[in-house]
Amino acid sequence: MLPRKQKVGTVAVIAHQKKTFGGGLDELRRLLADEGVGELLWYEVPKSKKAPKKAKKALKEGADLVLVWGGDGMVQRCVDTLAGSGVTVGILPAGTANLFAQNLGIPEDLPKAVHIAFHGESRKLDLGKVNGEHFAVMAGVGFDAAMIEDADRGLKDRLGRVAYVWTGLRHVRGELVRMEVKIDDVTWFEGEASCLLLGNVGTITGGIEAFDDARPDDGWLEIGVTTATGPIQWARVLGRMSVGRSDESPFVRMSRARKVTATFATPMTYELDGGAKGTVTELKAKVVPGGITIRVPESGDSGSQ
Repeated sequence: MLPRKQKVGTVAVIAHQKKTFGGGLDELRRLLADEGVGELLWYEVPKSKKAPKKAKKALKEGADLVLVWGGDGMVQRCVDTLAGSGVTVGILPAGTANLFAQNLGIPEDLPKAVHIAFHGESRKLDLGKVNGEHFAVMAGVGFDAAMIEDADRGLKDRLGRVAYVWTGLRHVRGELVRMEVKIDDVTWFEGEASCLLLGNVGTITGGIEAFDDARPDDGWLEIGVTTATGPIQWARVLGRMSVGRSDESPFVRMSRARKVTATFATPMTYELDGGAKGTVTELKAKVVPGGITIRVPESGDSGSQ
């Protein structure tokens, strides 16, 4: 007879019902039983915007570990609520875009992801905060956000990453907008630009390596402004990114910041972690050092059991 595993504390699952992963939520229940979960709180939501209410409930019910089943949008909604709570988060990458999980080395393999959530290393990671809302991967204004907004109209679920390329082709002629960007209260950029990006990790939308030296635990936000307009200039920017040196493009300016304030001459669409959030004429952002605790693979561990 095999020895029974020692029971762990209260575990909460917040799952996006429409996202598939491995053998689905039924397999997840079996895997949780194998881990010896003491008390299980189970929440399913039809869309990510309903996740914050469940995350608050999980905190109120005393969850020690919160497992988030979904893509970057689902993770963003949950970490925005859980930031600063001290609760540990495990990511089960069930979405079409799982950039945060990929940047942390969490595989798109359900048993391995569950194993990491229970037995991996707990790391305090930075978050960004834009206009009062946290993000884990990136925030974008302009070209990228307009691309995301189009991809969100059902295309992303059907085509996955291809949706970003497809919709991107429709936005490469995006107009330049005059903007002023201040880093830590000092004017850093003033002029016309097509895109402003803030990154907490290196790999962003569509798997592009935008910020070569980014780390989610260094206490900084990466910042980039793109002045490219038209398909030829954007092709040059994306070409530089594809070989891993974004900062060498003549149409890209990059730096780091703890606090960013940007104002725009005309309203611009912005997004957080792949979700369109609306239009703004001013954006205020800051880094939140160690804002969330995430279970990640131990050094040299691929998540195998």
